[in-house]
Amino acid sequence: MEEMLDQAKEQGYNLIRLPYSNQMFDKGSAANGIDFNKNPNLKNKTPLQIMDYFIEEAGKRGFKIILDRHRPDANSQSELWYTSSYTEKRWIDDWVMLAKRYKGNGIVIGADLHNEPHGGASWGTGDKQTDWRLAAQRAGNGILKVNGDWLIIVEGVSANVKNSSGDYWWGGNLQGVADYPVKLNVPDRLVYSAHDYGPGVHHQSWFNASNFPNNLPALWDKYWGYISKQGIAPVLVGEFGGRAVDTQSLEGKWQRKLVSYIQENKLYWTYWSLNPNSGDTGGLLLDDWNTWSKDKQEMLKPIMKSISGNK
Repeated sequence: MEEMLDQAKEQGYNLIRLPYSNQMFDKGSAANGIDFNKNPNLKNKTPLQIMDYFIEEAGKRGFKIILDRHRPDANSQSELWYTSSYTEKRWIDDWVMLAKRYKGNGIVIGADLHNEPHGGASWGTGDKQTDWRLAAQRAGNGILKVNGDWLIIVEGVSANVKNSSGDYWWGGNLQGVADYPVKLNVPDRLVYSAHDYGPGVHHQSWFNASNFPNNLPALWDKYWGYISKQGIAPVLVGEFGGRAVDTQSLEGKWQRKLVSYIQENKLYWTYWSLNPNSGDTGGLLLDDWNTWSKDKQEMLKPIMKSISGNK
């Protein structure tokens, strides 16, 4: 863990989006899959204590952290922010617990409320069971009540946006913000976040356009980029990534075009992912878990921001 943090720092990164599942807070939950020979400091720690340790070590190296409620349990994604096993109340209660736990520590700066709402998730419909915008308000205001410093990061849906058409990436459709913005009780805490991917994840119709990849900026403007351009709120491109970064393949062209778009529009971003075992994207680390991808790093270099003289 410490070596990976050192590598990320050496390459100029300063922000980590840290995924977690609510299952890790269940009584009796234990971390598995850890090589304790390489991570002796994690031995006999609960999952929450491991999170504490990671945050502490990241902070020592100058990182800021956004906590990402990635999944309700350790098994799979969920369309909605709740499941039969993990209720909305549990989801919010866990967020409030974390907001209290890390209040004032200066390292954890925000809450990515739920990873990639999709399927039945809607925006602007007013249906308490499916309207993600309303759920984000409930959770966001619950967090801000106990920790007013945190950024509240709200991803998009995939479809089911009132007064809009189109089916986009999970978490990437933020068209509904135009007519139905998220309303929080503390000003200047809202950040919208979009996820965007290339054909290595799923082949979309826009990859077949005759003017690809020059058709992409208008697509991004439509689904999420307009929010920043119109000064509605900041935008974090919370996930993007892929194995190919060349100038010939569809995925390489898509990825390079998105990097240019992020640069031109001065957007914030977190890349998916550091670890290499994301099957359809790979990582910044190669499959040996030690070697940094020079090709990906070179591609991302134009959007690495300098903070206080340090990249």
